[in-house]
Amino acid sequence: MTAFVLVAGAWLDASAWDDVVPGLRAAGHGAHPVTLSGLGDKKGRPVGRQTHVADIVDEVERLDLRDVVLVGHSYSGIPVGQAAERMGDRPARVVYVDANVPADGASFVSSWWQGPAALRAQLDGNGGLWAPPAAADFEGQGLTGEQLARIVHDAVPHPGASLSDPAVLNRPPGGLPTTYVKCLLDGPEPSEDVARLPAGERWELVTTDTGHWPMYSRPDEPTAILDRAAAAS
Repeated sequence: MTAFVLVAGAWLDASAWDDVVPGLRAAGHGAHPVTLSGLGDKKGRPVGRQTHVADIVDEVERLDLRDVVLVGHSYSGIPVGQAAERMGDRPARVVYVDANVPADGASFVSSWWQGPAALRAQLDGNGGLWAPPAAADFEGQGLTGEQLARIVHDAVPHPGASLSDPAVLNRPPGGLPTTYVKCLLDGPEPSEDVARLPAGERWELVTTDTGHWPMYSRPDEPTAILDRAAAAS
């Protein structure tokens, strides 16, 4: 049995995976969505350097999971990629879902597509928190009205300290078998940090014709992709 550890991106908690978890469990897998510190029911917890990495590692060790497939969506690809390096032989694969990929010494802020200064200004203007998007910002991402209402309801301000936390890696990502899921409505090509991943038999690129939040817009697709990834691990 594969144990999936599912980590949603900025603003979201474990409930983002509510439509994916049942399908994984029905296929015989373990599914363990994680809420990171500062979000959801962990909203009051302090967040500092490496906090989100520790959240993921601690959950895997607490549950004593083996044959783990770590799944990081969006921002959470950065802590997930670091966590994979700290788990010894527990991980079998890493899956990045339209995600950032960690680079040693770099942070989410430093790779922000509008430039680091733009994101820092947003954080400074909101008490160190990253305000969630407005409903209009989700347009063009393949969400129905009901799905849009749910994601807007679920999203909360994200702790900025995690976004500016530099990644700490002893080696580049890609040592484990890796799947990258590119959501085409969010852009046809993976970003530069993804392009740095080593190509080869341990690396696969999968595309899906939906937006940046596929666990909301088309949950059956990430479920099927993850099931196939488990079979390949």
